[in-house]
Amino acid sequence: MDRIQLSFKWILISFLLLVACAANADEANLTWGQLTEGQRQVLNPLASEWDTLRPWQRERMLDIARDYPKMGQKKQELVKKRLTNWSRMTPYERENARKKHQQFKALPEDKKRELRQKWHEYQSLPESERAKLRSESPETYGDSGLD
Repeated sequence: MDRIQLSFKWILISFLLLVACAANADEANLTWGQLTEGQRQVLNPLASEWDTLRPWQRERMLDIARDYPKMGQKKQELVKKRLTNWSRMTPYERENARKKHQQFKALPEDKKRELRQKWHEYQSLPESERAKLRSESPETYGDSGLD
């Protein structure tokens, strides 16, 4: 009897996982016109390219749109700014941004803290000084669009 119940539970769990995966796959295949008004409002910077995004990219963006109403105003503004910056990047710039993000994620925690501290120090400089640093060392101080 226990064996039958256990088998039934595994079959049920497998079925539910399959249904959840299928729902995510369907959601990732939505065209821009099929998005809800709220989703379109959040993801508006990506409107012109939405239908060309890969399914995994759409899933990520839909996750952002889903979480957006729960965010504070500052976080919402940051998300909008990042989506706008991302939409203006070339495919080459996006790939470089992905690589840099992966490199950053692979760093030890103390190195991440150090880099974040340096970034905040840079951000607190007057714009004229940041512009000077960018022109003197574009590879170090290039505009990454991060905040």
